[in-house]
Amino acid sequence: MDNKTNIKQEDITRVKAMGFLWNKGTECFNGRVITRNGKITAEECKCISEAAEKFGNGNIAMTTRLTMEVQGIPYEKIDDFRAFVAQAGLETGGTGDKVRPVVSCKGTTCHFGLIDTYAISEEIHKRFFKGYGNVKLPHKFKIAVGGCPNNCVKPDLNDIGIVGQRIRHFNTEKCRGCKKCMIAQACPMGAIKVENGVAVTDKSICNNCGRCITKCPFHANDEYETAYRIYIGGRWGKKTAMGRSLSVLLKSEEEVYNVVESALLFFKENGNKKERFADLVTRMGFENVEKQLLSGELLKRKEEIIAKE
Repeated sequence: MDNKTNIKQEDITRVKAMGFLWNKGTECFNGRVITRNGKITAEECKCISEAAEKFGNGNIAMTTRLTMEVQGIPYEKIDDFRAFVAQAGLETGGTGDKVRPVVSCKGTTCHFGLIDTYAISEEIHKRFFKGYGNVKLPHKFKIAVGGCPNNCVKPDLNDIGIVGQRIRHFNTEKCRGCKKCMIAQACPMGAIKVENGVAVTDKSICNNCGRCITKCPFHANDEYETAYRIYIGGRWGKKTAMGRSLSVLLKSEEEVYNVVESALLFFKENGNKKERFADLVTRMGFENVEKQLLSGELLKRKEEIIAKE
């Protein structure tokens, strides 16, 4: 395919920052419409479809960050395209050394989902994709929200990942040590066994998926609390890195948002230009990074850190 174009390189770079990537071999661009978290309304979908017919070649593709990419938009129609989708409250973007579009699984509606992933990811979109939209970072920063340990959106392969958890409060007094233990049968990890007349859990195997909760006919396993497991330092691409879980589970959404924001501030203050967050975590040490993300000290210096070049 011919990759030459009459469009100047500086113009290609300029519109890329607005979410328009050159469609190689053509004089057109693919415009990325931000979906907040991969969920859009029927009206928004209708607007994107009309924009694809009016300004593009009629084709729409989903990106791996769950944005809607309208294909074949001529350079001279980019501003008109942006104005058209803005009527439905939509915007383009999703590129550059900053917070990238948030991805979320369908945990809110999935029967395995343990947390309201759509609400959490939309709040992260508002606070950090939008709120940090003008904050220049050392490199791109990706966030994923998963509803359960099935990890469908690969939270541990993002710079920071959030996974819903369900912590059981097992009542040993109600346990009758049944030979055919219903909660043991319900556990997909094989973490529960009956020993000495009582059901015991191997916590090194249990992943807090909650599948066993309410399965005991004698109500020994009905009580639980919702929590959030946080992974930091994951990366997928030419070089891969598995994110590591923080040593504590967070108990509230606000704690989650504080850790996400602390990670962004830590990245901005300590990252070298074009260094991924995964490499920063390795360079500075996981335990050191974890301590700073959980301390709250970075949030106290937020304005100072953001103001730095």
